[in-house]
Amino acid sequence: MQALGARLAGLLRPGDLVVLSGDLGAGKTTLTQGLGAALGVRGRIASPTFVISRVHPSATDGPALVHVDTYRMADAVEVADLDLDESMADSVTVVEWGAGLVEALAADRLELVLTRTTQVPEDADPDDPSAAVREVSVVGVGERWFGVDLVEALA
Repeated sequence: MQALGARLAGLLRPGDLVVLSGDLGAGKTTLTQGLGAALGVRGRIASPTFVISRVHPSATDGPALVHVDTYRMADAVEVADLDLDESMADSVTVVEWGAGLVEALAADRLELVLTRTTQVPEDADPDDPSAAVREVSVVGVGERWFGVDLVEALA
């Protein structure tokens, strides 16, 4: 998932919104860790479940990473209270559990759904739950992603 996040970072620019959905333990935060490392941001990327939102400034010339978790939010009004629109133009914004809550933030966005399967690679420990295969679906919404072959770009 970290490698996928790093590949995803190569597609992103300031103003981009990435919405991550999926099962608990499917790899949303791990993907964001890879994305943050590739963007060259500062700070340890951990699940923002209890702090709701973290800003990771760039350690290079790139955009900051705004990492949000809306798992405990009831509706889009609570999301609006975060004032994410204030930082979006200059940052890459990643929202875990954001489907149905953050679409109004940007007409253009990437929506990724991560699923942890019951399959385990032959060379992995079958008793290690982190070894399960992950499936990812990705959809680009809006003009920004029109014509971008996301499967090819993220392969």
